[in-house]
Amino acid sequence: MLTLDKFEEASEIVKKVTQETSLVYSEYFSQQTGNKVYLKPENMQVTGAYKIRGAYYKISTLSPEEREKGLITASAGNHAQGVAYAAKAFGVKAVIVMPTTTPLIKVERTKSYGAEVVLYGDVYDEACEKALSMAEEEGYTFIHPFDDLTVATGQGTIAMEIIKDLPLVDYILVPIGGGGLATGVSTLAKLLNPNIKVIGVEPAGANCMQVSLEKGEVTTLPGVNTIADGTAVKRPGEKIFPYLQKNLDGILTVEDPELVVAFLDMVENHKMIVENSGLLTVAALKHLDVKGKKIVAILSGGNMDVITMSSVVQNGLIARDRIFTISVLLPDKPGELTRVSGVIAKEQGNVIKLEHNQFYSTNRNAAVELQITLEAFGTSHKLQIIRALEEAGYQPRQVRANL
Repeated sequence: MLTLDKFEEASEIVKKVTQETSLVYSEYFSQQTGNKVYLKPENMQVTGAYKIRGAYYKISTLSPEEREKGLITASAGNHAQGVAYAAKAFGVKAVIVMPTTTPLIKVERTKSYGAEVVLYGDVYDEACEKALSMAEEEGYTFIHPFDDLTVATGQGTIAMEIIKDLPLVDYILVPIGGGGLATGVSTLAKLLNPNIKVIGVEPAGANCMQVSLEKGEVTTLPGVNTIADGTAVKRPGEKIFPYLQKNLDGILTVEDPELVVAFLDMVENHKMIVENSGLLTVAALKHLDVKGKKIVAILSGGNMDVITMSSVVQNGLIARDRIFTISVLLPDKPGELTRVSGVIAKEQGNVIKLEHNQFYSTNRNAAVELQITLEAFGTSHKLQIIRALEEAGYQPRQVRANL
């Protein structure tokens, strides 16, 4: 059972390995939503995610014999690091099965804590089947990443800290993959104050909890497709599902492009790196139809590799019209490129790249194509540049951004 006594016990135990992640008030998101928005930055934990809480508390409750067998788990990365770090603290062996699609930074950091890493399957569910098989064959003690009430109790310590920092919180937004974090947070929040609304947030391409709650039973999705790799789960937990049915006040889903824009918002306005799964709650803020409320968005993790980060930044800039590409047709004669550049410079557009295609037409004197990739301040500035080119006699056509 998830009891207040157990949550209090877990809160004291996890202090041995967690860093203080006090709430951060967001002026930017508060203005955007008409609410008072606070961020719970679990991306600042020593392993880069909240998962250290549940892993450490779970391992602390095992008998010496269970620990000495060695520990095994399956994870897309954050629970893997939590178990690896906790196992090292207890001086025991850890084997982690991770999907082959796991970002390299998560694989390497898991290894850095002394764990043995096995890459298997394309998604978490396939890795989990492999881990369970290895546990049976080798006698390891299996630590489930979410479908475990003790693990969920450890994760729920986040709610204790939120309510301590903000006693009058109205809403808590929590990311959902398999449901362990949401179970702990929603259950403890309701125990402490039944009036607090806890909303789960899933990627639209991996909404196993939403489907399960609608059907009234744990349901397996045929597949998942999302950039939020930490929450790419096809089937939520069986043991924790009744708690979510009782304590969750709703589910919101977020499309992948919304996460891309949310990443840019976090970097520019809060100077924080938050992984795609951790951004679910930030992206969901605009979907929550309330005003004047105190809202806490849990940022569940910040483990993102540099290549993914670069791609997300570029796509975020494109989505915000901060970078765009247009195509114009020019006569193939001296001075035309200078003339176009002059129009753009006058409007303070910054040219990033030019591509000059002389073979656009068989009649080069009639037209050659010039693709111009520009940096702008946003949508209104982009439209201003396009209007200026139209007034100069060109017919700019926006094309797919070419970086």
